[in-house]
Amino acid sequence: MKEYSAKDIRNVVLLGATKSGKTTLAEAMLFEGKVIDRRGSVEEKNTVSDNDELEKLNQRSIYATPLYAEFMNKKINIIDAPGSDDFIGGAVSAFKVCENGILVINAQQGVEVGTTGALRYAEKYNIPLVVAVNQLDGDKADWEKTEAELKEELGNKMIIVQFPTSTGAGFDGFIDVLTNRYYHFKDNNGTREDLDIPAEFADQAELARQELIEKAAEFDDTLMEKFFEVGTLTEDEIRAGLSLGIANREVYPVFCTSAKKDIGVKRLLEFTKNVSVAPKCDETAPAALFIYKNTMEQHLGEVSYFKVMSGIVTPGVDYEDPASGNKERFSAIYAVAGTKKEPVQSLRAGDLGCVVKLKNGKANTVLTVPGSGLDYPKIVFPAPKYRCAIKAKVQQDEQKLGDALKKISSQDPTVVVEYSKELRQTILNGNGEQHINVVKWRLNNEFGLEVELFAPKVPYRETITKVATAQYRHKKQSGGAGQFGEVHLLVCPAEGELKTKFMIDGKETQLNVKTSEVTDLEWGGKLEFYNCVVGGAIDLGFMPAILKGIKERMVEGPLTGSYARDIRVFVYDGKMHPVDSKEIAFIIAGRNAFKEAFRNAGPKILEPIYNVEVMTPAEYQGSVMSDLQNRRGILGDLGSEKGFSVLKARVPLAELYRYSTTLSSLTSGSATFSMEFADYQPVPGDVQTKLLAEYAASEKDDE
Repeated sequence: MKEYSAKDIRNVVLLGATKSGKTTLAEAMLFEGKVIDRRGSVEEKNTVSDNDELEKLNQRSIYATPLYAEFMNKKINIIDAPGSDDFIGGAVSAFKVCENGILVINAQQGVEVGTTGALRYAEKYNIPLVVAVNQLDGDKADWEKTEAELKEELGNKMIIVQFPTSTGAGFDGFIDVLTNRYYHFKDNNGTREDLDIPAEFADQAELARQELIEKAAEFDDTLMEKFFEVGTLTEDEIRAGLSLGIANREVYPVFCTSAKKDIGVKRLLEFTKNVSVAPKCDETAPAALFIYKNTMEQHLGEVSYFKVMSGIVTPGVDYEDPASGNKERFSAIYAVAGTKKEPVQSLRAGDLGCVVKLKNGKANTVLTVPGSGLDYPKIVFPAPKYRCAIKAKVQQDEQKLGDALKKISSQDPTVVVEYSKELRQTILNGNGEQHINVVKWRLNNEFGLEVELFAPKVPYRETITKVATAQYRHKKQSGGAGQFGEVHLLVCPAEGELKTKFMIDGKETQLNVKTSEVTDLEWGGKLEFYNCVVGGAIDLGFMPAILKGIKERMVEGPLTGSYARDIRVFVYDGKMHPVDSKEIAFIIAGRNAFKEAFRNAGPKILEPIYNVEVMTPAEYQGSVMSDLQNRRGILGDLGSEKGFSVLKARVPLAELYRYSTTLSSLTSGSATFSMEFADYQPVPGDVQTKLLAEYAASEKDDE
C-alpha cells in the first residue's frame, strides 16, 4: 500500500438505524476500492465488516469495524458503526477519529428513531453528513415518502443530488443533477452506463439542478456573484460550494443507492473523494496517535486501533503515554479492513491503522514521541442506561469474573463495572439489555464463566423529619480498667437556618454552640455536628470520638442499613469518669444515642430519582406515558422534535430496572431514552412499610 498524506485521506463513519444497510454499503465500497474482489452478504455471514462470531449469529453490527478503500488515488477510511443505541459507544469512538459521516436511510422505512438519534449524535460531535438513501430496490421502497421525511427532519439544509428513475425490484438507475447525467446499471456489480437524461425526467432534473446550484452558491460570495451574473455554476464550482456547506453542517446532500446491487456506490465514493473534509493534521509535527478502540482478536491477541494525530508513525520507535509515562514500542503497524491487516512501513497524519500487543494500549489513550508535549482530549461516552447486578454461579470464580469484566470494560468503555460497598454487589452498567447480553455471552464463550444477572439493590438513603433527643450510657467493667461514657444528644433535619432553642425534657432550652463541624458525606448530603456541652460534663477531647460513633452509625442507617444523610446533631450533655472514660466508650455511646434519637425523629427512607427523557413516535405516546405513570413516574414537559414526541418524567430508580427492554417492546423498537440522576426524595408510605419489612426479614435470616 502506498503512503497517503492528509490531503489524500478521507475518514468516514457510516451511521444509521439498524437494518439500514450500512454493512452491505461498506462491503460495496470495499469492492469498488479493490480491497475485495467478491462482495459478501449479511445473510451469508461473510462480510468483511460484521466478522465477529456474535455479529454473525445476530446478523447485525455490534462493534464499530474499521475498513478502508483505495479509490482514485485517495484512501477512504471507513468505520461501520452499529445502528442500535445499545452499542452507541462504537459510533461515539468513531466520531473522535472521523471528519465525515454518511447517514444511511432505509428507503423502505424512511426516517426512523435510529436515524434521528444518529443525527443528534452527529450534531453533538459536529460531524458533517452526506445522506445515502439505500435499499431503493426493496419491495416497499418509497422515495417520495423518504424525501418528504428527510425534508421535515433536515429542513432547507437538505438538497437532492440524485433521484431514482424507479424504485422496487426494477430500480436500476438514477438521475445525478450534479453531473447532469443519467446513470443506468446493467448488472448487480456496479457496471454502469453514463447516459443523457431521458426526456421524461428533464424538467424534474433541471428544477433539482437549479436548487442545487443555488444552494452551492450560498456558501461562497464569489460563487454567489457569478450565479447572479451568469445564472449557473460549473460542476467544479458546485462541488466547491457544497464542500464549504458540508464542512459547516449547513447542507446535507442526498444520494441514491442500492448497496446490495452496488448501484450508486461508486458515485458516492467519487463525491466523498472530491467534496468531503480531509483531516486537518500536521505531518511535520512530532508523531502522536490516539487509540480510539481496542479488542481481543483470535490469533492476534490485543489489537489497538488508532488515528495518527500528527507526524508520521513508524515501527521500531518508542512512544509514550503523556498521562502515565508508560512507554510502548510498535513491532509493526497495519492498515485495517476488518480482519485483514496489511503491514505498512508508516502511517501519516490523519490516517487510521492498528498495532498489536501493546502493554498498556487501551482505548482513550494518547501516545506521542517522548517530550513532544502533545496531548488530546479523551472520548466522553454517553452515560449508561441499564444496570444490573452480576455474580459468578460458582463462588470460587468471583476473582476470574472480576478480571474478565475488567478486560471487557477496557475494550468497551461503555461497559461500566463497579463494586458497590454500600450494596455489597457488583453492578454492571451498559446501554441496554442487548448490550449486557453481549457481555454475558462473552463471559460464557470467551472466558468460560457461568454468571447470574439480576435486579440490583437500590441505593436508598435515610434521614429524619423532626426533632428528637436520646441519651446513652456505655459502662463496662471487666477486672481491670473499665469503660464509661454517657452522651445526651438532640437530632433534627439539616435544613433551613440554624436554630438552637429546643424543647428538651419538657423545658424550652437554649443550646450554646461551643464548637461545630460540618461534613459533606461521600454518599451525598451532610452531617452537622455541634458541641453544646457546658460545665465540663464531657471533655472537649472526647468530641471527636462521639462524632466518629455517629458517622459509623450513619454508614448503616437504623431503618434499612442504607446511608443516612442531612442531619444536625447537638451534643448538649453527658457524663464521664475520671479513670474509666476512654475514646472507645464515647464512640459506642455516641453511636447508640444517635441510633435511638434517629428512630424517634420521624425517620424517612429516601430513594434516588432520575430524570428520564423518552423520544417516541407519536402513535406510542399514550402507552409510554401510562407505563411511566405505572412506574411511579411524575410526568413533566411534553414536546415534539421533528415528528417525534418527547416525554420528560421523574422516575424512581427502583422502577427503572429493564426499562429499556419494556420501552422497546411498547414501541416496536422505535423509541429511545436517556436517564440522569436528579436527586433523592422520600418514598411513599406504603413503599417504606414494605422496605422496612423486607429489611427486618433479612436481618432475621442473618441471625
